[in-house]
Amino acid sequence: MSTPLTRDPATPLWRGVVLLRVLTWTFALGVVLAHRTDFHRPWLALTVVGVMGAWTACSSLAYARETGRPRWLVVLDVVLTTALMLTSPWILTDAQYAAAAPLITTVWAAVGPLAAAIRFGARGGVVAGLVVAVGTGLARESFDLDVFRDGVLLCASGLLVGMAATLARSSAEALARALRTEAATAERERLARSIHDSVLQVLARVRRRGLEVDGEAAELAKLAGEQEIALRALVSTEPGGAGDGGTADLRSALQLLATTSVQVSAPASTVDLPAQLTAELVAVTREALSNVEKHAGKGARAWVLLEDLGTEVVVSIRDDGPGIEAGRLARAAAEGRLGVVESIRGRMADLGGTAVLDSAPGRGTEWEVRVPKDGGG
Repeated sequence: MSTPLTRDPATPLWRGVVLLRVLTWTFALGVVLAHRTDFHRPWLALTVVGVMGAWTACSSLAYARETGRPRWLVVLDVVLTTALMLTSPWILTDAQYAAAAPLITTVWAAVGPLAAAIRFGARGGVVAGLVVAVGTGLARESFDLDVFRDGVLLCASGLLVGMAATLARSSAEALARALRTEAATAERERLARSIHDSVLQVLARVRRRGLEVDGEAAELAKLAGEQEIALRALVSTEPGGAGDGGTADLRSALQLLATTSVQVSAPASTVDLPAQLTAELVAVTREALSNVEKHAGKGARAWVLLEDLGTEVVVSIRDDGPGIEAGRLARAAAEGRLGVVESIRGRMADLGGTAVLDSAPGRGTEWEVRVPKDGGG
């Protein structure tokens, strides 16, 4: 049995289509039986309504099951409905046409576009409504005001039902994501409590004692402090792995780079990007921070700022080191040595973004990396 999260959220609409199809076929059968002596070819009228009944049974059984709603079946539904409608000129008499009698399919023909709307969304419902509306005009051999009115009703109903089906599915996906996030948060909080009572307390004690002793113990204290910050970030942020649709949270990934000398500031909510784009931005940030460690001197601090601007993200990496002296980059370019600078700029260019370096002696170095949230795709 399907669970609420795996079942098609539009299942209630499918059940409505099944019920409506049975009711409209019953109505069509009653009309044919009541007017069977008035038709030009009564035997053909009974044959068509019999085919309608058989298709009602087959399609209803299919639509009632989760696995019985393939795209081809819904398309066949609309095509068969229109084909049966087009038999009307061989069944109805001239008098019936003059009296604007219903076509042989009557209101049964309106169910196909509704099924298409549920399966394909609003656009599919409107297209199917137009197909049946054109079939109606051909069957009546006239595109008059009545046919136009029927077409508007068919398209409007397909549009509304399609929108309802799309909304149901998107709402169910949002609920599923919320439930997964809630479960992950609960597990993370449980781990955080457990780690806080053991590992974090030990690391904090090692850091305090190492700073008190100084010497080689101070270096151990520094390492313990960095691991304490990294571990706290790990248990206090959203999972940073790839999620549904190949996305990953850049906010969580960057927060794991925090150390005693690196401070990370990010939005309160997740910043979900394509997983590959997230990996590239993290790699760029690591390169910039590695450059700070190599060239900014011992004791230099760095700050990473993540901004979500809607259509693009901005990552700024700033340090309080000595900066880059005037002309140094020009000399490096002349000697063919650009290293990290061109590596970062090259990565961003491949992603359709930009990387701007701002530095001067005495005021540190800052990278500002901008990239579209779709990775330039």
